[in-house]
Amino acid sequence: MDTEAVLEAADVIDGRPPGPDRKEHIIRMVALFVMPFLMVTMMFATYMSTMHSPHPRDMPVAVVGSGATAQAIVDGLNAAPGGSTEATLVPTRDDALDLLHDQRAAGALILPSEGSTSATILTASAAGAAQGATVQQLLAPVAVENSWQATTEDVAPLPDGDRAGIVVLFAAMGMMLAGYVPLSMMVMGTPHLLRLRRFLPVLAGWSAFTSSIIWLILGPIVGAVEGHYLTFLGVGMLATGAVGMAQLLFSKVMGPLAVLPGMLLWVVFGMPASNLALSVHNMPGFFQFLHGVLPLPAAGEALRSILYFDGAGLGGHLIVLAVWIIAALALCLLKERSATGDVLPGVPPIPDPEAKAPALAGGPPRSKRFRYVAAAAFPLSILVVVVGAMGFSMHKPQPHDIPVVVVAATPEVAQQTADGLNTQLDGILDVTVANTTEEATEQIRARDVVAAFVLPSAPDAPAALYSASAANPSQQSTIRAIFQPIAAAQELPLTMTDVQPLSDTDTGGSNSMYVGMSWIMAGFLFLAVLRGGAPHLRRLPQFLPLLGGWAVGMSVWLWFLFDVLIGAISGNALEMIGYGALTIFSVSLATGVLTRTIGLAGIIPMMVVLMMAGLPASGGGMSVYLVPEVFRPLQDVLPLPAAVDIARSLRYFDGVGVGQNLLVIAIWGAVGLVLNLLIDKWLNRRSDTDAEDAGPVPEAPVKLVPADAH
Repeated sequence: MDTEAVLEAADVIDGRPPGPDRKEHIIRMVALFVMPFLMVTMMFATYMSTMHSPHPRDMPVAVVGSGATAQAIVDGLNAAPGGSTEATLVPTRDDALDLLHDQRAAGALILPSEGSTSATILTASAAGAAQGATVQQLLAPVAVENSWQATTEDVAPLPDGDRAGIVVLFAAMGMMLAGYVPLSMMVMGTPHLLRLRRFLPVLAGWSAFTSSIIWLILGPIVGAVEGHYLTFLGVGMLATGAVGMAQLLFSKVMGPLAVLPGMLLWVVFGMPASNLALSVHNMPGFFQFLHGVLPLPAAGEALRSILYFDGAGLGGHLIVLAVWIIAALALCLLKERSATGDVLPGVPPIPDPEAKAPALAGGPPRSKRFRYVAAAAFPLSILVVVVGAMGFSMHKPQPHDIPVVVVAATPEVAQQTADGLNTQLDGILDVTVANTTEEATEQIRARDVVAAFVLPSAPDAPAALYSASAANPSQQSTIRAIFQPIAAAQELPLTMTDVQPLSDTDTGGSNSMYVGMSWIMAGFLFLAVLRGGAPHLRRLPQFLPLLGGWAVGMSVWLWFLFDVLIGAISGNALEMIGYGALTIFSVSLATGVLTRTIGLAGIIPMMVVLMMAGLPASGGGMSVYLVPEVFRPLQDVLPLPAAVDIARSLRYFDGVGVGQNLLVIAIWGAVGLVLNLLIDKWLNRRSDTDAEDAGPVPEAPVKLVPADAH
């Protein structure tokens, strides 16, 4: 079979008649794979490579003191292997406080006064909770080496409504989404609004509206911030305006492909460079540079400056946003005045704005009013879902119902202790009894319990607390913070044992989360792109082979990316590839149920179920015992928690629990398959009904061929 025959066969298979545009059609089909491949790869290659093993680089700290000892400590910190700290000697505590307040230092060590052995470590959790923990890890060993007793003082604590310090992160992310997502809709549905004279007033109104929505969600509704409406309005209008103008420029140059550089700059590079989740001083130098030039860091740091540091350093962040607006505006003006100023690459022109045209890619023609509503409602829905769900679930970590077992010399003593703990910490702990330490540690490895509290077997022996950082670092630190005061109150020495520590390539415990998220997003995005880019593939037999090939290919690629290229995970290659392929395939089928019935609008509820509810329920980042209780039952039924636990179990717990998680994912796939088959029957009946309504097809006239033609 020659090349032309292959092309014609491909056209027939996917429902398109052969014709002169079939090569362009094949290119479009290839693009259906390339777009989600690039999106998933950009995001998770960046996140995994920067966050699988973060370590401090030139972390600015201050040493308060004078004399040879103080200078020797500064020199020692600066000479530490790996260049982890950049220490500065200051004479007084007030000088150190000024540096912390201006965020020019991440922490400070106050040396003991003469005749004392008490040192103080100053941190500022409002500048980043993770950064404060890193500072303690860097400075506490100095006190130990000099036989000093070190106490920690938080000089800029987070408010009660934002214990996790995530308000500025999710607010800034919402502003990026508000500026970035609408352009993808407008390019296809309302391109006439992309002329600057129309776009600028729309952008100004949209920026003010969405900034108010973000404040409303995080403030009065979630309760993570009090007041500061004008702060959110001002910063939000600048941040959304900066991203919106830059995305307009990308759209004028690249058309629909502008989604790729936009996603790369505003989300993929913006997150690790933001200094809002992890300290930017834990990131490679490239991202430390981006921290000073990208809109996401500028917006988040501007909000943090006003909310927690009396506006210190605010001007520099606002200048960054203003420069983006001015530069993008100037370049857009030049583009509009060029010979191709009215042309959007790859976008079919709509000569008459009043004429019907698709509001969403691949959708049916709609009126202008409908397209206007869709261009606003679709991105607004995503904004509300992301900011609302993440803000609600993570702004105020509160331990609840943490399963713990007690082991004692006799069952009676163990039960008495368990009853006392349940009474004293009602609602926080769920304490039961185990017969032996071995039994308790097996329950930890099976993730049935979080920790085991083992009472001393002899009068002079210490108590012991067993837990597993590999199960979730946040729940381990929480349980240790609970039991250390309990042991101290009983005057019991306490030893702490990590029965399954994290690996050197997974120091934050986030690898399993990123593996699971990459599988889910690969399945979810492919169906979204397929619905928008190839709406003619409407029957399950047409696109089922595509789903199978995509699932296997992406699973192999993600394993190769994470294991071979980045080195974040290791081992279990066949299992990771097989389970990943099943997850991607099942999620694709489930997503197709909605995208095939209600179009691209179906990705909103799927995003809620798969990502926004799945992430806090997964325990991949914050422990499920620290987020609102509504997410606990979801852990056993949603695909993202199952995927995260599969990756975690394969790496750390010898595959315990994988079978149950695979069953959850398989059920999602099976239900998706059945519903897709029912949708096929519905579409067939509708096609038959439409054909009957259209009446009989007129017969083609018979052509008489003269005998001498042969």
